[in-house]
Amino acid sequence: MTALPAMDIDTRLPRLRGLIAPAGADALLVTTLPNIRYLTGFTGSAALLLVTTDRSLLVTDGRYRTQAAEQLDAAGLSTAVELTIGGAQVQRDAVLALAAAAGARLGLEAENIAWGSQLRWAELLATTELVATAGLVEGLRLVKDAGEIARMARAAAIADAALGEVRPMLADGTTEQELALALDTAMRRLGSEDRAFETIVASGPNAAKPHARPSERRIEKGDPVVIDFGASFDGYRSDMTRTFCVGGKPGPELARVFAVVAEAQAAGVAAVAPGMVTGDIDTVCRDIIAAAGWAEAFDHGTGHGVGLDIHEAPAVGRGSTAILTPGVVVTVEPGIYLAGVGGVRIEDTVVVTDQGCHPLTGFPKDIAA
Repeated sequence: MTALPAMDIDTRLPRLRGLIAPAGADALLVTTLPNIRYLTGFTGSAALLLVTTDRSLLVTDGRYRTQAAEQLDAAGLSTAVELTIGGAQVQRDAVLALAAAAGARLGLEAENIAWGSQLRWAELLATTELVATAGLVEGLRLVKDAGEIARMARAAAIADAALGEVRPMLADGTTEQELALALDTAMRRLGSEDRAFETIVASGPNAAKPHARPSERRIEKGDPVVIDFGASFDGYRSDMTRTFCVGGKPGPELARVFAVVAEAQAAGVAAVAPGMVTGDIDTVCRDIIAAAGWAEAFDHGTGHGVGLDIHEAPAVGRGSTAILTPGVVVTVEPGIYLAGVGGVRIEDTVVVTDQGCHPLTGFPKDIAA
């Protein structure tokens, strides 16, 4: 398998430091695990990261003694990030000591920290002002480097191949649950660490539910079947939806739904480019669906960012104001859902380039199954 380019992990902490003072803080306590992974390469299930203007401290427990040291070294951060291993009290003491030395204002990730945790930190840091910060690390994560994009492309290729393996099962009278399990298994066998999210397989009337869970319903000839799924590789995720018609011949109403969604999705992808406002991409897709008479049948956003999380910035929906730049990765996934009849959604994950965008997901969009 072709080696992937390295990620620029060692450049991220210096960039974050430049954002702390403008946010009104002297240090930032990072409590969100995907953000800790992004900044340090550490993938454990429990950790805190304190970042000051000139120091960084990662604390975790004894389960990760060896792993944390190895991953910091692999990221080129073995000397740039201090590491403390121990129980909860040892970790707290290390964080409190550095936070007190850093200054009077400690930033917390306001959108991610629980109210109870905030109260506990306030009690422990009685002489320190706690400052609510929003999106400091997430803003850095918005633009992916070449290594991140390569990992997302690998995840997308795994998902493409897995769907190719299981697609023939659609014509075999399988259940939604059986198809979902086969797809998940194929992704793991082909190299995925795990599902990017809970796989959706929705057939017939269930396809009218955008986030239906796979059921014991047996897929029948003439059914629309929405399959929304993704793989994960080295922490980075893919996201793709394809909708098939079992037997390849939908009835007149569903045939028109397929055509309109395909038109809207293609137009949305074509609109993704540097300088484009994400809310305008949503409008491009929504206007086509509305002109066909199904405005009320498209009741979710057109897309979202993808990376270490399956849903991250930027939002691509009504009123979204984010402006795309090269390296940003988003989905484009319009749909039409008709209760009692079925639904159609088509989705690709695309990366913004200097000239427009490049799709990471590549499975064909023909509907026959």
